[in-house]
Amino acid sequence: MAEAHQAVAFQFTVTPDGIDLQLSREVLKHIYLSGVTSWKKRAIRFKNGVLTGVYPASPSSWLIVVIAIMSTMYARIDPSMGMIDRIKTSLLTQTVLSAILFATVLWLSFIFLLRYILKALLSYHSWIFESHGKMSFSTKVWLVLVKLLSGRRPLLYSFQASLPHLPVPSTLCLYLESVRPLLDDEQYKQMEIVANDFKKDPAPKFQKHLKLKSWWATNYVSDWWEEYIYLRGRDPIMVNSNFYTMDLLYVIPTHRQAARAGNVVHAMLQYRRKLERGELTPLRALGIVPMCSFQYERMFNTTRIPGIETDFVQHLKDRKHLVVYHRGRFFKVWLYYGGRHLWPSELELQFQRILDDKSEPQPGEIKLPSLTAGNRVPWARARLKYFTEGVNQASLEAIETAAFFLTLDDEAHGYDPENIRSLDLYAKSLLHGKCYDRWFDKSFTLIVYKNGKIGVNTEHSWADSPIIGHMWEYVLATDCFHLGYNAEGHCKGDINKTVLINPNCQEIIEGSYMIAKGIANDVDFHGCLFNEFGKGLIKKCRTSPDAFIQLALQLAHYRDKGEFCLTYESSMTRMFREGRTETVRSCTCESTAFVRAMEDESTTNEQRLALFKKAADKHQNMYRLAMTGAGIDRHLFCLYIVSKVMGIDSPFLKQVLSEPWRLSTSQTPQQQLNLIDIQKFPKYVGAGGGFGPVADDGYGVSYIIVDENLVTFHISSKFSSPETDSFRFGQNIRQAMLDIKALFNLKEKKM
Repeated sequence: MAEAHQAVAFQFTVTPDGIDLQLSREVLKHIYLSGVTSWKKRAIRFKNGVLTGVYPASPSSWLIVVIAIMSTMYARIDPSMGMIDRIKTSLLTQTVLSAILFATVLWLSFIFLLRYILKALLSYHSWIFESHGKMSFSTKVWLVLVKLLSGRRPLLYSFQASLPHLPVPSTLCLYLESVRPLLDDEQYKQMEIVANDFKKDPAPKFQKHLKLKSWWATNYVSDWWEEYIYLRGRDPIMVNSNFYTMDLLYVIPTHRQAARAGNVVHAMLQYRRKLERGELTPLRALGIVPMCSFQYERMFNTTRIPGIETDFVQHLKDRKHLVVYHRGRFFKVWLYYGGRHLWPSELELQFQRILDDKSEPQPGEIKLPSLTAGNRVPWARARLKYFTEGVNQASLEAIETAAFFLTLDDEAHGYDPENIRSLDLYAKSLLHGKCYDRWFDKSFTLIVYKNGKIGVNTEHSWADSPIIGHMWEYVLATDCFHLGYNAEGHCKGDINKTVLINPNCQEIIEGSYMIAKGIANDVDFHGCLFNEFGKGLIKKCRTSPDAFIQLALQLAHYRDKGEFCLTYESSMTRMFREGRTETVRSCTCESTAFVRAMEDESTTNEQRLALFKKAADKHQNMYRLAMTGAGIDRHLFCLYIVSKVMGIDSPFLKQVLSEPWRLSTSQTPQQQLNLIDIQKFPKYVGAGGGFGPVADDGYGVSYIIVDENLVTFHISSKFSSPETDSFRFGQNIRQAMLDIKALFNLKEKKM
């Protein structure tokens, strides 16, 4: 582990007797400043913890209640109906103290009552199903009540105790409806028989256990989802699980690699400070309905630790360093100086020193991160055998306890309008790199390229893409509009002036690298910038932009493969406490009818348009059901886990869980924070992010509706599949979007 030395106020030397610290007045000064900063941080956390704990009330409301009770006592009125006297007798206290205790209990009861009422109000979801622009009287009343009970300035975790629990739905009918377009009459009849047998027995037993868990646990899905979908998987997480997020599409604020890294790391530290203090504003639908914030907790200081049978997520607090990887060498960089964050210019200096360091890596060190890219079991065994003592243990601990991982990449990437494959290469680099230059187990790896472009590779078990997207929006806006760069491209501001790898372990590293390299080489990626139109025109068509794109994907897939397939679209369930995601099954009877009509020359455009609107309405309804806890797949997944725990075999659940998702899709959210005015700065738009294909013979499609005239598609598949071609699919998507738009153009011309 190489060390990036900063201008700190002490030196250390390693002697046979241990570490000899040579202290000075300067070091004592900085120890004092660090202590002051630490106590300030604790005080702020305590204060914000109290504010969150009593929300939607406030600490000052306690004083109001106490004064009110005391006033009535002096007026010889007993509002406690004898309770104060009973407290006085039981606890042998004075009248004043008894009155204060009664007022405190009354105040706490009032808080719990407010939370219960707010939780009941937040369980109302009819507003989601109302037509756009139309609002019922009951919804208007509901909105007013939620506003009244939501307080004025909520902190990030203020609403957590008021969020409702995810309900346990009944999904068999919806499931049968979702597979109908994929099965012929005989197959569907057989599926109905299997499903009805399951409904009679043992489904009621499983359902009772799920309802019991939903009453007892905070969320009946999330812990099992994290454990069984992510942490128990023994296949490589690179490509198969991790996802990436890109930089601004058109803009590079500076071409100096160290300067960009300095600003971005400093912006991340600012975000982390707000996050740790709970000072970020919680996301709210319609600006009113709060979203769950629990996923933010493990964004920093978090690592996935490999195990033989299952991994676990290690989350720490107050990590004061990050680890940098450059040209096969690891550097530990401290992030604080004298109790404060390093300034961007100071960070730039540290990163430039790393870039200028010409020392060679130790044997095996250059490909060490490939252990995190290969199969989990060999990595777990190597960790137990070779990284549990000495310098290797210390070095691995430095990585796993770091705030996050930074790669100073020696390649240049980014979008180039003159190079049609530039976005493809950029995405592949973020998704897997060289298979040994990202630490795929860290909560996220920040990648800074030599031309100043940046990106993030995120481990998926701890959170979903909107969470890292929230941080990324803050970082990009802070980097470009608050921190900035000087005329030479450097950070603004003044500057305040090894691993030993066992040969047997090297074989394991090389084996993991070869597995990861095979996976990476098989990724067929295409980035498609669709700039013919965007959400502006789609909204003029009076349809949901997401439904429009999903139907275009169905049409494109049918043209690409000549058949329909089970389609996954990710939806969030964060209106419920500890909610994560749910699946929207986008391939419906209505969507397949529309696609067939588009390919049938005998069908008129009026008929096609009518079928499109019907399919879009169906998709919107499915999406709303998923958001409100009435989705299909998480419920069936949990039923399957219950069946395994109870030791009861279920042919129906086995079949359901084995069905491949040959088209997996997700929309990347943007403008969660609204820190950049896209209308004023149209070039400062993000390119979104993406993920690898879920099925060997399928496609993974991530899309971001950037602005009024741009939609970006990130398409992945596998070269090894003769049935897929990402570039071809991208062209099909483009044509499908244009063909659907033409239906509305024809209608306008006739009008």
